[in-house]
Amino acid sequence: MSESHESSLRAASEAIYGAEALLISAGAGMGVDSGLPDFRGNEGFWKAYPPLRDLGISFVDMANPSWFQRDPELAWGFYGHRLNLYRSTTPHGGFDVLRSWGEHVPGGLFVFTSNVDGHFQASGFSDSSILECHGSIHHLQCVNNCRSDIWSAGQTTINVDETTFRARPPLPVCEHCGGLARPNILMFGDWGWISNRTSEQSDRFEDWLHKIRDRRLVIVELGAGTAVPTVRMTSERVAHNLGGTLIRINPREPRVPHGHISISTGGRQSLVDINAYLS
Repeated sequence: MSESHESSLRAASEAIYGAEALLISAGAGMGVDSGLPDFRGNEGFWKAYPPLRDLGISFVDMANPSWFQRDPELAWGFYGHRLNLYRSTTPHGGFDVLRSWGEHVPGGLFVFTSNVDGHFQASGFSDSSILECHGSIHHLQCVNNCRSDIWSAGQTTINVDETTFRARPPLPVCEHCGGLARPNILMFGDWGWISNRTSEQSDRFEDWLHKIRDRRLVIVELGAGTAVPTVRMTSERVAHNLGGTLIRINPREPRVPHGHISISTGGRQSLVDINAYLS
């Protein structure tokens, strides 16, 4: 371990030890240590979905709501496979480390994440303290927006042909009109996404930020890249507005604004190492 890396871990542990409120911000890299693909670049995406490589369909192309109209079996093949994968994957131990830190700060903990996998909830984080800015694959809505309702996908099962990544009928249907349903996820070029659930989460997040505005805040950001910068921008905005300390954990893009803490190793290992200093 280099001296600079050790210094960063020590500085991070000291900041967390003195924290009075904790914000966890997480991007796709958070799930890599659990074995989830992060779809970084076309090659990474196509490695996870070879049939889409053969069709020349990139992640940006596939993550588009138009597929539910053009080819619903392909659309649900992609999202159904992800739903099944997220359900069957155990979140890595770093989630437990974060939750334990949050239990010891007087102002509590909040999670801001672009991930749709539901792994914070699966790791025991309170659903009322999570903002999923891109929605959740564990919730559904009507493709045709017959109503602005969102419902749980808990009882939904998707049978996916692993050789073609196409879903076998029956596909999920709207609870109200009987038409096709889709995940309540914000996709690219998505004018039909129903944002009610995420808007309610956002209101709770802003209320929490208001309540802890005079407390010593630490933001722990994990696996958030610059390609879709929502998480990084939120971390920096909150740190600037509330005078918080940002700890950015990212092996590929670790740069931070002046005065904050950068750790350039993977999420799980970094959290374990920081926790060792705290212990």
